[in-house]
Amino acid sequence: MTSFLIPDEALAGINDQVVIITGIGLATLRRVLKHGGKVFASDLNPLPSPENGTVPFMKVNVTSWAEQLAMFKAAEKEYGKIDHVFANAGVQPTVSLLEDDVDENGDLLPPRLDTFNVNMTGAVYTVKLGIHFLKRNPNGGSIVATASVSSFTRFPATDYTAAKHGVLGLVRALYSHLSPKLPIRINAIAPSWTDTGMMPREVLVALGEGGYQSADVVGRSVTLLMTDSARHGELIYSDRGEFRDLENGDIGYHAHTKRMVGVKPDEELSELSVFGKMVKVDNAFEEVDKGTGTAAA
Repeated sequence: MTSFLIPDEALAGINDQVVIITGIGLATLRRVLKHGGKVFASDLNPLPSPENGTVPFMKVNVTSWAEQLAMFKAAEKEYGKIDHVFANAGVQPTVSLLEDDVDENGDLLPPRLDTFNVNMTGAVYTVKLGIHFLKRNPNGGSIVATASVSSFTRFPATDYTAAKHGVLGLVRALYSHLSPKLPIRINAIAPSWTDTGMMPREVLVALGEGGYQSADVVGRSVTLLMTDSARHGELIYSDRGEFRDLENGDIGYHAHTKRMVGVKPDEELSELSVFGKMVKVDNAFEEVDKGTGTAAA
């Protein structure tokens, strides 16, 4: 899998484009602004200086549908359009599911779902709203979701890893429903260890100098996915200035999955192959959605 670089000139297409960002995503915000883009930012915490005086901002809890909807409406009112959406808000792990927390009667309590609610449900809300508002833009646009290396590895942060698997699954599931049927692309990023406000200082110390990347590396990958109209259904892994699309290509996850289940290239869409059957089932569900089919009980 060949790595690639992202020079500044590859990001020029963001000029005059309107981007909604959840979870601040400060490096991406600054990267978009540097190349002439416009940003509507949101988070629970206020924007830092100097952006707090120049960038439209709304305090938003992404687990609230009402607050996210209000944010999208405000962004559209502010700029007259929305071109790109960065579903970035996230929190650290909360539970491992190995806890034995009990109530006053000694009965086992349900696990806290804080991380699931922010990292998964919040992302679903952002993506759903993104599709809706981008359909109102005659030129369409794109959605970028923050996945993670934990989206495809056995990273032992139970709720965080499960939620990030869900984010990648969301991107994969929507891939065939969007472009070219709709002028909307969806992609995801999977950053390696990155120096962000969410990363504990102890972790960066443990990684050592040179063992992690700056947040601007991530900002470059996000901006590229917005500006490059050929990129759809990609998962961009970034590590200290180098980038790889892990999802597509001859050695991407999509191709590897076919090989793992024994599907040969010339049999991929055969009615007997697992992928051929998935296409048939997807088509059947589309007919059900149109009201021309009957759903199985």
